[in-house]
Amino acid sequence: MNAMTAKGTFDTADWNAKPPYEDRDGVTLGLVTMSKTFHGDLTGTSVVTLLVASTPVEDSRSYVALERIEGTLHGLSGSFVVQHNAVSDKGEQSLRISVVPDSATGELRGLRGDMGIVIGPDGGHSYTFDYRL
Repeated sequence: MNAMTAKGTFDTADWNAKPPYEDRDGVTLGLVTMSKTFHGDLTGTSVVTLLVASTPVEDSRSYVALERIEGTLHGLSGSFVVQHNAVSDKGEQSLRISVVPDSATGELRGLRGDMGIVIGPDGGHSYTFDYRL
């Protein structure tokens, strides 16, 4: 298994927030779906399903999500699922996005790795994906 790094940008679309399924004492739990288009070393599309917890404290919230990415990674085609775990504690943020083991298909079978996301000052999204195959 060679360690590799893929870099590029992605666009988001189709943000669809359903009404919260629970709202108690100002803390809401909700479901959001969205799509992404990846450019760069990873090209393709994905659908993301997020469970979001919002609080009355500004900049304190979290989400967990599953995202199936379909496309080409450094010339190899297939799909894989990543799991997101994100927390903002009064603005102090942590995010872990990791490949669900044995979720990859096609030429990406056996893929393992972690993805980082940066949102630039202009609002543009970029990714760095450290992976093994």
